[in-house]
Amino acid sequence: MLTLYSFGPAANSMKPLLALYEKGLEFTPRFVDPTRFEHHEDWFKAINPRGQVPALDHDGHIITESTVICEYLEDAFPDAVRLRPADPVRIAEMRVWTKWVDEYFCWCVSTIGWERMIGPMARKLSDEEFEEKLKHIPIPEQQAKWRSARAGFPKEVLDEEMRKIRVSVDRLERRLSQSLWLAGEDYTLADICNFAIANGMQFGYADIVNKEATPHLVAWIERIAARPAAQAMFAKSKSEMPARTTATAA
Repeated sequence: MLTLYSFGPAANSMKPLLALYEKGLEFTPRFVDPTRFEHHEDWFKAINPRGQVPALDHDGHIITESTVICEYLEDAFPDAVRLRPADPVRIAEMRVWTKWVDEYFCWCVSTIGWERMIGPMARKLSDEEFEEKLKHIPIPEQQAKWRSARAGFPKEVLDEEMRKIRVSVDRLERRLSQSLWLAGEDYTLADICNFAIANGMQFGYADIVNKEATPHLVAWIERIAARPAAQAMFAKSKSEMPARTTATAA
């Protein structure tokens, strides 16, 4: 039995969520509401002591970290639809892209997201409420990030993260001008993991991600969003994000 705890079809939570739909695996989705700080409640920290989503429960075994969960699904369900190439060279190419999104692309987009969304949420709390919420966050670095978001990230930090986002967008556009998918001819976890971060950038970063400046990146986003698995995921999943359109809500 599979149960996925997540924030819904956005960012890191989307990676295993979309993988589950693409592989056609039956699972129970459990939406963890970030606006109610449910991921910091004791019931969820009993599942993942770090208080972070996504988390996969497979017959009582808890698997955490979004990309690790995706790879685990490939190993645990080898007879389901494959999202990892068979050829070792192609596997390595796929993992270069999943490593890059985890270590670079995700982080710069995340900081801007924290500035735009988490900051206003944190500022709505009184000082007392905010400090009480922080007591339940188990990771000191996350506590510090909440404080930074509440105060507002320094301009030089935001400028540097936007520079990194432009580097990321350029890299994706360049690769997708050469190949239909990131790791070659086949749709793989490389695409799923990067789509989870890139989806919706044509709205949130429309000045740099658009059909004129990045036609191949936009086409790739739309191509994945139109897949039956992605359509089903968006239609059936609760989300932390306000809806934009049926197929492209980030």
